[in-house]
Amino acid sequence: MRRVFGVKKDKEPPPSINDASDRINKRGETVDEKIKRLDAELARYKEQIKKTRPGPAQEAVKARAMRVLKQKRMYEGQRDMLYNQTFNLDQVAFASEGIKDAQQTMSALKSANKELKGMMKTVKIQDIDSLQDEMMDMMDISNEIQESLGRSYSVPDDIDEDELLGELDALEADMGQETEGEGVPSYLQPDNEPDLNEELNLPSAPSGQAVPAGRVNNNQAVDEHGFPAVPHASLRN
Repeated sequence: MRRVFGVKKDKEPPPSINDASDRINKRGETVDEKIKRLDAELARYKEQIKKTRPGPAQEAVKARAMRVLKQKRMYEGQRDMLYNQTFNLDQVAFASEGIKDAQQTMSALKSANKELKGMMKTVKIQDIDSLQDEMMDMMDISNEIQESLGRSYSVPDDIDEDELLGELDALEADMGQETEGEGVPSYLQPDNEPDLNEELNLPSAPSGQAVPAGRVNNNQAVDEHGFPAVPHASLRN
């Protein structure tokens, strides 16, 4: 049977956009190389035309140059067509990549949405509200415990606050009367202690001026500057 009908061949997968783009780029490179060779040949013909005198020989060179120029124009047209195809393939590839990115984004969003729904089932607003109420009650109880523990045992509970306020006002009035009777505070009053020099009865320091002759004691000798002479101790033999 296989000999009669043959074996069914597997279909080749269609080329991808990248494969088609690579193939076109290779063709474009081949065309560019041909155009470069034709440009070099045209340059050589131009030099021959300049060196050749007008006549049949120059016309033959011009004819060959025209043929090369036509080939160059043809290859340039093919190159432009290949460039347009490459541009179209790039646009399609860009659009395809955009669609793939959108598909991945949608898949990620669906997965996240499913996960969030599962998490929301375990968390209820009523449970959160009741938990907050319990926490507030516990905080109030804690504050009451702290206040109870912080009370002083030495202060009786039956003290009249109005009586304490009256005593405080009387104490402030007494302090005001003492302040008015003293007038100036003690730390601002002048010092009434006796002078140390008067208490010790010490002579005043000399002023540096000579004592007038009328004031000098006649019985006391003076030196050459007018000051009382210092008595010299007598030396005994």
